[in-house]
Order: sequence, then structure tokens, then C-alpha cells
Amino acid sequence: MVWNGKKKLFAAALAGVLALGTGVSVSEAAAAPVERESIAQIALLQSLAQGYFGGTINAGELRALGDTGIGTFEGLNGEMIVLDGVVYQALGDGRVIVAPDSTIIPYATVTYFDADIAVELKNVKNKADFEKALNKAVHKHGANSFYMVKLPAEFSSVLFRSEYGSKEPYPTLVEALKGKQTEFTEKNIKGTLVGLYCPSYMGELNSVGWHFHFISDDKQKGGHILDLSLKEGTVQLDKTDKFTMILHDDKKFQEINLAKDMQEDIRSAEQDTKGKLNQ
Repeated sequence: MVWNGKKKLFAAALAGVLALGTGVSVSEAAAAPVERESIAQIALLQSLAQGYFGGTINAGELRALGDTGIGTFEGLNGEMIVLDGVVYQALGDGRVIVAPDSTIIPYATVTYFDADIAVELKNVKNKADFEKALNKAVHKHGANSFYMVKLPAEFSSVLFRSEYGSKEPYPTLVEALKGKQTEFTEKNIKGTLVGLYCPSYMGELNSVGWHFHFISDDKQKGGHILDLSLKEGTVQLDKTDKFTMILHDDKKFQEINLAKDMQEDIRSAEQDTKGKLNQ
């Protein structure tokens, strides 16, 4: 094992750095070591925004890339929460299931989580307050790094969404959410927030800033967080300075125009409630 002063860099797991045309497939990389100190991203949020809801990697392969993270499933069929090595699927009807290993993944980001930084929270009124507290930590420890976050807590309230899956030919992300997004508000609920911070230079590969998902302690409720509040809690941040991208090796993915500006669609998908989406 190799150490960098705070944690092991390598774990026996699936790996493949396919960004920028290395030409290595997921199957060819199956026996290679993956760095623990890396965010592993499957495809791009920009490809998902344009309606690429298929994939060439499955949930079993994803679990070998990290034990904590977020994403979605084939057909945009619900929201993904990866926690303690389990891939949970929050469905459009509000139920949460454990995704079978064969489930296809069009987009996800995962890492092997190590708690590097702890931030104490008090009287968080909304998601903006929460992000403000996290941003202070990020700017203190390095705004050009990646951060995966976990917050186990009792939330005063959580507004989260999921969505029913779409069928081919797939619409864009925003159009899919307009017709199929479902929203849930829970009060005084115990659960875990899992989220990712991407630095400013990631604007063409992901969404800059924060992206949060939630799963209840009983593993019955979860989804993409639109708002939250809590009286207190300790959020843990895993600072990560490496990035691995795995691209889908199929014709449909290769035909996407990834130079197209999808930032407004991504902003809407990340932040807008069902009412705003349908205006």
C-alpha cells in the first residue's frame, strides 16, 4: 500500500481512466487497482442533460469504484445514493430499493470515503445556509479540490425529489423531469445526506458547486435534495485531489455533441421544483 499522509491511495477495485481517449474499456480495466484518493465519474452531467440515459457500466462495477456517491439509473429511473458500499435506488413513487448489480448506470460520481474534515452545524434554516457553511470549509482547505460529503443527522425538514423512468427515444433531462418528477417533504426525519462539490473548472464536465442526495436511516425514503433544514449536526468532508472519468463506449454516446452549452438545463434540473420546471 502507498500512503500520502492521511489515507491509502490504492484499493483492489475496478478502474479505468478513459478520459481523453485512452482506449481502455471497463471490462479491460476490471482487474486494475483504483486510487482511493480519486473521484470516479461515469460519463458527464452534460451527456445526461442531453438525454443520454443508457450506459455500458452497471451497479456492480460502480460499487468497485467507490463506497459513497450519487448518480442515476438507466432511463433516468430514480435517484442514486451510494452509502457504505450499497447502491440505493430512490424510485419515482418514493420507495427505495437496493439496485441489482446488473442495473445500467448512465451517470454517477463515487469515491472511497474517508472523513478528512468535520464541520459543526447549528440552526441551518435552508439549503443556502448549508452550502454557505460548507463553502467556508472548502475555501479554507482548498477551493480547487473535490469534496464528497456525508451528513448523518435528524433533519427538521427535507424536500427531495425523484422521477419515474423514461423510455427510448429519450428526451432531454429537463423534459424528462417535467413530466415525471415527484417531490416529497419529510419532517423530523433521521437520515444521511451524501453530496459532491466540484470546483469551478469542472463546468464542462459536471455541475460546479454542490449536489446533494438523501436517504433515510430506515432506507425507505430518499432522492435529490431541493431544500433542507436542521438544528444541529456534524458534516464530514472527504477532500480529494484526483479525478477519474470513465466514458461509455457505445455509438450513441460518441454521437453526442458535448460542446453544446447545457448549463441552464443543468441548473434547472439541479434546483427547480416541479412547479418551476412546468412554468
